Amino acid sequence: MRERTVGASGLVVGAVGLGTLTWGRDTDVKEAKGQLETILDSGGNLIDTSPAFGQGAAESCVGELLDVVVDRESVVLCTRAGFVPGPTGLRFGAGRGPILDSVRASLERLGTSYIDLLLVACPDPLAPDEETASALGWLIDRGIVRYIGVQEYSSWRAAILAERLRAAGLPLITAVEREYSLVCRDVEAEIVPMASHTGMGLLASSPLGRGVLTGKYRHSIPPTSRAASEHLAAFVEPYLNERARRIVEAVAKAADGLGRTPADVALSWVVGRPGVTAAIVGARTAAQLQATVSRCKPLPELVSEALADISN
Repeated sequence: MRERTVGASGLVVGAVGLGTLTWGRDTDVKEAKGQLETILDSGGNLIDTSPAFGQGAAESCVGELLDVVVDRESVVLCTRAGFVPGPTGLRFGAGRGPILDSVRASLERLGTSYIDLLLVACPDPLAPDEETASALGWLIDRGIVRYIGVQEYSSWRAAILAERLRAAGLPLITAVEREYSLVCRDVEAEIVPMASHTGMGLLASSPLGRGVLTGKYRHSIPPTSRAASEHLAAFVEPYLNERARRIVEAVAKAADGLGRTPADVALSWVVGRPGVTAAIVGARTAAQLQATVSRCKPLPELVSEALADISN
C-alpha cells in the first residue's frame, strides 16, 4: 500500500484506512482483530473511529486491541471531538467544554495518552469558531492531540475556522473527512478545491458507496448485509436507487473487463482522485476487507475517466 502525507503536514498514513463504524456492536472484538491485522498486513496504519460509533463501543473495541495486535506508536488514531452524554443519548457541541470532555473520555476508552488526528465532527451553531479554535490549540499545546481536522463542515466554514487558527498562531487544520465515492461526488464542487488551497488532506469516507458499489445489492438485499440491519438500513437506503444502479452496473462491467472485483475498482477510483489522501473502508469481515484492500491499485486512465463520466 502506498503511503501519503496528510495535506501539507508531516503526518503519514496509508492510502487506505480502517473504518470502525460497526465495531463493538455488529462487529465483535475477534472479528475486529482480524480486520486490524488485515489493514496492517497490507501496509496501512490509519484507524478511523468516533465516540458516536456505538455510543463509544467502537473506541472501546479499538482500545482492547491496541498493544495486543499492534504497538500504539505504529498506528495513526483518528477520532471525533464534541460528543458527550446527554439526557437522551449523545449530544454534540464544539465549545471548549464538550471538546475537552469528549477527548478525555475517548482517551480512556482507547487506552492511550494521545490522539494522532482529532476531527471536529461538525460546526456548532452556538459555540463561536474562536472558542473551538482555542480548545483545539489547548489540546495540541499539551501533546494530547497531534493534528486536527474537520468533518461535516462546509468549505466556507472550514476556511473560517482555519483562518481563526492561523490568526491566533495556533496549529492549522490538517485534514477534512467527507463522504466520497462514485455515487457521492458532492465534495468535488467546493471541498476538494478548498482543501487543496488551504493544505488540508482529504479523507474519503464510504468510498464503496456504503457498500452498494460492491455489487452485493444488484439483485436482492442479503440478510447479513448492512441494508438488512436495523442499525444501518437507513444509512444504505439513499443509494438503492436507479442512478446508483446504473453506476454499479458500470463498475461491475469495468471489473469484469479488468479481471478485478467491483469493490476494488470502486475503491481504487477514489484512492486515485485528486486531493484524496486516504479512503476509509469498513467491512463486515476480515476476508471481505482483505479481498478489497489487497487488490487496490491504480486503474487504467481510460477506465477511471469512463467511470467519472458515467457517475457525473
